[in-house]
Amino acid sequence: MSDTVNRQWRLKTRPSGDIDDDNLELVEAPMPEPGDGEVLVRTIYLSLDPTNRIWMSDMDQYMPPVEIGDVMRGGTIGEVVQSTNPDFAAGDLVQGFWGWQDYAVLGPQALRARLSKDDSTPLTAYMGLLGAIGCTAYFGLLDIGQPKPGETVVVSAAAGAVGSVVGQIAKIKGCRVVGIAGSDEKCRWITDDLGFDAAINYKTENVLEALRRHCPDGIDVDFENVGGEILDAVLTLVNQNARIALCGLISQYNANDPVPGPYMFRNILMKRVTVKGFIVTDFLPRFPEALAELGQWLAAGKLDYRVDVVDGLENAAGAVRKLFDGSNQGKLMVRVSADPKA
Repeated sequence: MSDTVNRQWRLKTRPSGDIDDDNLELVEAPMPEPGDGEVLVRTIYLSLDPTNRIWMSDMDQYMPPVEIGDVMRGGTIGEVVQSTNPDFAAGDLVQGFWGWQDYAVLGPQALRARLSKDDSTPLTAYMGLLGAIGCTAYFGLLDIGQPKPGETVVVSAAAGAVGSVVGQIAKIKGCRVVGIAGSDEKCRWITDDLGFDAAINYKTENVLEALRRHCPDGIDVDFENVGGEILDAVLTLVNQNARIALCGLISQYNANDPVPGPYMFRNILMKRVTVKGFIVTDFLPRFPEALAELGQWLAAGKLDYRVDVVDGLENAAGAVRKLFDGSNQGKLMVRVSADPKA
């Protein structure tokens, strides 16, 4: 990588269905120079998330869509390499949202957090469990799901970055936890290693029938990441006053046509179910609260996580597709440059 060139993935066309090779373009731009009060940051890790597909679409969403020709949006961790701001020095590790590129010039308001270089916490943890991923699981389950000891919690995409944390927190809170995942290996991981009570492989099992077996007392809390047929199966079995934390609908993001359903919507009325959609940034002022408790649980050995790191910014466009074919193993990210803590 040249120290005079900044590689950037830019949105070339909007996807129709799955993300393909024509939607993103890797270009070379001049190296940016920081102005007064700004910093030049080198990207170390780039987060890949299902919401990347939403941002590529010109649809009603929780943020403005990425415009054609713009750098693809994404969460990042990086190192300050040049600074004209007295609050930041070369070598500082920072977290932000500067997207799919090697370098970025930013004002201090664009840097969400400064990370320690001296502790033993891997930088990858801040992209997952000790970052937005952990906060998504924490607030979605505890604030919206409000699980009580002895209740049954169902988690879809349970082996994913968010779902795997949700299930472990639910176990900490004394619940019976049933996870839905897309392979036998993922099902073994969440039961054998993470402590879920049961797991369902949605690719090889009838989800509704399996939920009937594993949730004999019905479903009290659903942490929903998938939607579609899986959400319908859950709605069939919800208990009175159940709570559904609606975090994602990944089954629909690549759909060209409207997705019908849920057919069991009537149970929201019949069972007086609370359904609340949320975006993790809704809870941004309370992130320190979540991160403190997540850190304590991690230190006590009550939480585990895994990351799927792809090397090279040039591989980002191909790697993001792993989220939609289910081939990722844990929190997916791209290592763009050398990790000083590795």
